[in-house]
Amino acid sequence: MSFVIAIDGPAASGKGTLARRLAAHYSLPHLDTGLLYRATACALLEEGLRLDDVESAVAAARSLSLTDFDEKRLRARDMGEAASVVAAMPAVRAALVDMQRGFAARPEGAVLDGRDIGTVICPDAKVKIFVTAAPETRATRRALELARAGEEADYTAILEDVKKRDARDSARSAAPLKAAADAVTLDTSDLDIEEAFAAARGIVEKARR
Repeated sequence: MSFVIAIDGPAASGKGTLARRLAAHYSLPHLDTGLLYRATACALLEEGLRLDDVESAVAAARSLSLTDFDEKRLRARDMGEAASVVAAMPAVRAALVDMQRGFAARPEGAVLDGRDIGTVICPDAKVKIFVTAAPETRATRRALELARAGEEADYTAILEDVKKRDARDSARSAAPLKAAADAVTLDTSDLDIEEAFAAARGIVEKARR
């Protein structure tokens, strides 16, 4: 089996940053699976379709390519909320499973981050990390991220969004957000990026041994 690092966690917990850092450190390809759901939602919105149109959402998911994402657009705040709606659809999640598992099956291994990597996509991954942080911490991080990108950053509204997404992602019937039974939980509330990266690297090294 290839060496797969599965990283899960809620929005703005730091999982994406850690996944990119680990992928670079271990020279592994990286897939932010959240972009797949954001791209699906974006395709619907650009076509003027409703986010709850299951048939159109599945068609959009099946037509995705991993190489043509406009990350700046997809990482906008409105796309995160829209993606959470689309991701709650079992049919959409099913349409994207094979694409994600195919990426993880690369001979050299891979790093994938999302919300159901360790539980659904790669249940046999050698390393599973569940990254979390307090909602207030995550809202602060997202506000700073948006401000740096020149976007409006209303902390109160962002905190409300974070809590709504947590509730929706955790309560959905298909692949709800939760830590895999064998995942190591990493709380980054009081850690800066270097401290969090060192902790994540320690988890990986322990699993490799």
